[in-house]
Amino acid sequence: MMPNPQTPLVDSLGRIHTSVRLSVTDRCNIRCFYCMPETDIPFAPRERILTFEEIHRLARLLIQQCGIRDLRITGGEPLVRRQLNRLVSMLHEIDGLEDLSLTTNGILLVDQARDLRQAGLKRINISLDTLDETVFRQITRREGVERTIAGIDAAIACGFDSVKLNALAIRGITENEVVRLVAFALERSVMLRFIEFMPLDADRAWEKQSVLTGDELLGILRNHFGKIEAATRPDPSQPAEEFLIEGGKVGIIRSVTQPFCSACNRIRITADGAVRNCLFARGETPLRELMRSGATDDELLLEIRNCMLSKAPAHGIDREGFVAPERAMYAIGG
Repeated sequence: MMPNPQTPLVDSLGRIHTSVRLSVTDRCNIRCFYCMPETDIPFAPRERILTFEEIHRLARLLIQQCGIRDLRITGGEPLVRRQLNRLVSMLHEIDGLEDLSLTTNGILLVDQARDLRQAGLKRINISLDTLDETVFRQITRREGVERTIAGIDAAIACGFDSVKLNALAIRGITENEVVRLVAFALERSVMLRFIEFMPLDADRAWEKQSVLTGDELLGILRNHFGKIEAATRPDPSQPAEEFLIEGGKVGIIRSVTQPFCSACNRIRITADGAVRNCLFARGETPLRELMRSGATDDELLLEIRNCMLSKAPAHGIDREGFVAPERAMYAIGG
């Protein structure tokens, strides 16, 4: 017997899932070493990527029958997907959706920010690991920091409900960037969040000693800004700890040193139509061919619910014997 409408997505540990990370492409216009190889990238062929109509169908089912309340569009780089504002409009119109957001590297944002806002996008997160072009090229193996900054300013000017900046915390790179990045965000009255470097690089070069930890970041911030106070964390599923500093707030996501798996409320759908119950899951549930072969809504929902029931208690990065997922970050969705 199928679950009733609005039966939440619950795993075997009782975690209720209300948030979806929805990848629309595995392609990107830069080549960050922590996400993608520099060359010879095995992108999915176009026919394997979900259409806007297929994405809309899955989103509608999850929202109206499973209690999903927020969608975040990711990639790859989602802004390289043509007519993305049309998909945003389609998703925005689904009854029951409360929040629609997007994560981007910002390089194409100058030309698309206003259309995305008008289509119904509410919030936007922009990756900004450095303000220095030389360091930007070291990380991304491309040029573009000025375009990213211009994209940030365009997003702020469009009046999104929230604009946040994300910086990956990598030992040997981020130490010299922390103060400048925080000052940049404070000047624009937006939140900057540092994210501990996770093992999702395609080159499999990640090492635990490459992680600039949350505690080390707090030390750098205290040395420059003085007193720092922890802010209230209203939602336990929110991955970022927020800290009050002079002039505003800064966030830290301790995804490696202090995992927040016990409060995880997310599921992921890859650009080629697979459901993943964890960013670091070793398996996934493919839905694309089921959809294209005529599967009913109930059949799709049963596959999704079964996938969620097999969710592991934690990602296990901090445990002996951890094995990274076969897919790199660009192929999973940020």
